[in-house]
Amino acid sequence: MDSHAHVGGSRPAGTATDTEGADEIPAVGGAADAAGGPGGEFVHELLDKAVAATPGAPAVRDADERWSYAELNEASHAVAVWLERRGLGAGDRFVVQLPTGRELAAMFYGASRRGVIFVPLNPAMKPFHLRSVVANCRPALFVTDQDGEARAGELTLPAEGDAPAGPVTRTTFEEIWPEIAALRESGVRAAPVPLRPEDPAALIYTSGSTAAPKAVICPHAQVTFATRALVSSLGYRADDVVFCRFPMSWDYGLYKVLMSCAVGSEIVLADRAEDLLLLRRMHEVGATVVPTVPSLASMIVKLGRRAAAGQLPRVRMFTNTGAALPPSVISELRDLFPGTRVVRQYGQTEAKRITVMPPEEDQERPDAVGLPLPGTRVLILDEHGRPVPAGETGEIVAEGGHVMPGYWGAPELSARTFRRDAESGQLRLHTGDYGSLDADGYLYFRGRRDDMFKRKGFRMSTLEIEAAAMDIPGVRAAAAVPPGEQHDLALFVETELDPRVIIKELTVRLEPAKIPAICRALTEFPLTQHGKNARQELARLLDGRDK
Repeated sequence: MDSHAHVGGSRPAGTATDTEGADEIPAVGGAADAAGGPGGEFVHELLDKAVAATPGAPAVRDADERWSYAELNEASHAVAVWLERRGLGAGDRFVVQLPTGRELAAMFYGASRRGVIFVPLNPAMKPFHLRSVVANCRPALFVTDQDGEARAGELTLPAEGDAPAGPVTRTTFEEIWPEIAALRESGVRAAPVPLRPEDPAALIYTSGSTAAPKAVICPHAQVTFATRALVSSLGYRADDVVFCRFPMSWDYGLYKVLMSCAVGSEIVLADRAEDLLLLRRMHEVGATVVPTVPSLASMIVKLGRRAAAGQLPRVRMFTNTGAALPPSVISELRDLFPGTRVVRQYGQTEAKRITVMPPEEDQERPDAVGLPLPGTRVLILDEHGRPVPAGETGEIVAEGGHVMPGYWGAPELSARTFRRDAESGQLRLHTGDYGSLDADGYLYFRGRRDDMFKRKGFRMSTLEIEAAAMDIPGVRAAAAVPPGEQHDLALFVETELDPRVIIKELTVRLEPAKIPAICRALTEFPLTQHGKNARQELARLLDGRDK
């Protein structure tokens, strides 16, 4: 191996094809590469291939019903025809703010068939951020349920070019689904439309280095590449039952739907399952693979301690992301579920997943977060963009067919984050995270460089929390301090308002995971020599208190 820190995936699965500037536009369903993979496969073709192989096999289950692959396929065609009749076509944005269920999976595949860009939003997203999403992606249609419709309030498309400002076209799930169900019963089939693999399949909104959520552009080629690479790295099987507690608005949940489809396994969408009944539900459905974040893994352990003999599901693999699992939780998962693997991973929505620890090595190199996906590379670069020797820390940079092309409507941010290598021309994701590679190519995560952090499994930024606080009348300044060893997420504000009023106002503007645990009002902020909030000084005010 090269003595510098860059390594490729250990299980080759093809290489990305640069389709930018391609003259020919293949028709969906006929011109795609039969072998699949980057440059030749579309999201809905994952479903087409599963239907062709095992039409009667269980595909997706939620709290209400289970669909086979044939039934999911029928529903996806009905959605595509419904979108066509509503006037949506290739490139239009279809914003959906709904709980994750089998209908949402059908909407994703149906949008793909039509060339419509699927934009799933968490139902917990507040109007404060929803308005910025609408302004950014300018949806052709916004769908939510009746509760969401009441929460969303007025949504307006800002003026752009010759187009004046105007209301967003919107409807509710309760209104549209009977129409889609009737189309499904009639046996409609969506006609193929011209698409290219580099066309966006989805926009995934994620927190980051901007105050408002930013949308990662997820083309068909990159999404299907990442899906195939992940099922190879994790060893998903057709007889698996994947129990997913996470919404499709988060890439962790979205890709579980695709990964299950890629191997013909069943996915159970359980983001609405009651906490106390979680293990019972896992046992009922026969869960074998369970994606987790630390808070969910800890809950499973607590419930497992109280479970009666024979009531635990036979889970063969837990995967984890969001933050490292405490060693005690890993140990208890292995005790409660004999023979299970607890797999560490590292990634960002901008490339989906960057490294995966081989499941068979889950008890080796406990500080490592895995190897690069098949057909990809991880580099560790210094501040000048030069590779550093193995074992030394630098910025984690990813290269391969999973790297997304940028952020929707944010060219400057895209140019900073996604950069082409001057020599190879390959697009690289500069993660802004620190890490190192050992001599065998395993990645070790060392920390984040900017204001992003993860809390309760969700990625967020100090800037978006500060922006929400500054939206409150009477707040003159705001500074958020990420969670640390001695304190939880904290917010400092310059205001005469009571801190309890600030927290109450934030619950109207932010999702629950982003609400600070601590809020303090200051008469004057400590500042750096450049006039910025001195977060280190603010953090010192917290250390040892407000744990």
